Amino acid sequence: MATNSPEIVQQIRDHFEALLTSVTTISPEKPNTAYDIELHLLRRLLELGKLLLQLCFVHHSDHSQAARRLTPKGHDLPYHSHKTRSYWSVFGKIRFERAYYYGQGQGYFALDAALNLPAKACSDLLAQWREHLAVRDAYHNVGKVLADILGQPLGFSTRALSEQIQEDGTRVQAFYKEAPPPKALPQATILVVQADGKGVPMVKDEPVEPKIRLGKGQKAAGKKEAIVTCVYTLAPWVRTPQEVVDSLFKTKPDPYTTERASGPENKRWWATLAGKDAALTFTREQVVARDTATIRDRVALTDGSSALQKQVRLKFADFTLVLDLVHAVEYLWEAANALLGETDGGRTAWVQARVLRMLSGQTQGLIDELRALAALPDLKANVPTTLAKVAGYYESNLAHMHYDQYLGAGWPVATGVIEGACRHLVKDRCELSGMRWTRPGAEALLHLRCVSENGDWETFQDFRRCRRLQDLYGRDPQSETTEADEVRSVPRLRLIDCQAA
Repeated sequence: MATNSPEIVQQIRDHFEALLTSVTTISPEKPNTAYDIELHLLRRLLELGKLLLQLCFVHHSDHSQAARRLTPKGHDLPYHSHKTRSYWSVFGKIRFERAYYYGQGQGYFALDAALNLPAKACSDLLAQWREHLAVRDAYHNVGKVLADILGQPLGFSTRALSEQIQEDGTRVQAFYKEAPPPKALPQATILVVQADGKGVPMVKDEPVEPKIRLGKGQKAAGKKEAIVTCVYTLAPWVRTPQEVVDSLFKTKPDPYTTERASGPENKRWWATLAGKDAALTFTREQVVARDTATIRDRVALTDGSSALQKQVRLKFADFTLVLDLVHAVEYLWEAANALLGETDGGRTAWVQARVLRMLSGQTQGLIDELRALAALPDLKANVPTTLAKVAGYYESNLAHMHYDQYLGAGWPVATGVIEGACRHLVKDRCELSGMRWTRPGAEALLHLRCVSENGDWETFQDFRRCRRLQDLYGRDPQSETTEADEVRSVPRLRLIDCQAA
C-alpha cells in the first residue's frame, strides 16, 4: 500500500474508474444477478474506503508535523522521529506514520491526541459494532458475523472482546450519574419503580473434578442473582376491579390496547450482580433526578420477596409499596389446585371470583375464608398446609394489597415491565447454551445491555470516547484550542456535551 498522498490519490482514482467501468459494462462473463452486483459493489466500496481512510490519516500526518509540541499536560517536547502504527478499521487494516515527540522521559503522539485515536489498533467504529453485537449474542459469533458482512478477517479474539466489554462496562455507572434525566412529560404524573431478581449461571470459584453424570438435583454451575430495576413515569389510568379481572381472564378485549392513551414513559433499566442494596441505591439516584414538580404519586412494585421489599422500603420510604398482582393471583391458583384439583372445571371460576374480591379491597375476608377452608374436616393431607401458606402470604403482604385504592388512583398493580426485563435483559443473554460467567464479565455485560435497551448506545459511546480523550491524552473536550485546531484539515470530533466532565 502506498504511504504518501499523491500515490494514494492516484490509487483512489484508478480504483474508482475501475468501479465505474465495472458497473457500466455488461458482458456474459460477468455475474449479472442483483445479489452478485450488490455484493461486488459492497466489497469494492470497502476497498475504496480503505484507500480514502489511508489518505486521510497520511494527509493529517503530513500537515501536523512541527519542530516542537506543547502537550496538554504542559510538556514542551521536540520532534524525535516518525513511528508507524496499525489501525484496524471497518474497511480493513491500514498502517501510517506520524510524528513522535520526546524529551525528559516524556513521549507524545500529537496526531493520536488530535484525532482521539484508541490506544489499541481496533478503531472505535469497529469496536462499537462488535460490542453492540456482543451484548446480544455469544462472543464467538461476533467475529463471524462481522467478517461475513465486511468480507475480511478482523483479527480479534473472544478474549479481546471480553476485555473490551469489561473495560467499557465499568464506565456505565459514571455515564448515568452524569446523564441528564429524561424530559418530564406533564401527563405522566406517576413515578414508578419496579425491582426483581434473576439468576445468572456462574463459573465456580474453585475447580472441581468433572463428573461423568450429575446426581439428582445437582447442577453444572451455581447461580448468582442479578437484581433488575426499572424507573419510569406513567399517566394515571383508572380501572374498575371487574375490568382488571376481565383483562386477566381474557373474558373481554384487553382495554389496555384499546383505551389507554400511553404506557410507561422514559423507562430506564439497571441490572447488577452487586446485590439489592447496591442496585436500589443506584436506582434511587435515578429517581431523585426525575422526581420533578410534575410528579404527584410515587409507586414501587415488587413480588413478595421480603428481602427485596425491605430494601425497597429503606431506599424508597416516600413511595407506596405495592405487591405485584400477578404473583398474588398465582397463589390463588395454587390454593385452587390443592382444594379442587388441577383438572376440575370449576377452578377458573373459583379463582376469578376471589381475584375480584381481592381487587375490591376484601383481601382480609379472603384470608379468613382460606383459613376456614383449611380447617374443614376430611381434606387431603396437603390441602390445609397449602391453604395456610397462601393465607399467610396474603397476611404478610396485606399492607401492600389495597388494590381498590390503587386502581381508583390510576396506579399500576402488576410488575409486567420488570418480569419481561428479567427474561430479556438477563435470561435471554446470560443463559444461552452452556454459558457460565465470571462476576466481572457478567456485570459489565449487563450494564451494557441496559445502555442498549435504554436507547443510550450512541450517547454512551460518545461519553466513552470523551473520557478517553481526558484519560489517555490529557485533553479537555471543553477547551477552545486543541491539537485538532492546529491541523486545519482535521474536522471537529463529535463528542458528547461534557459539561459535567
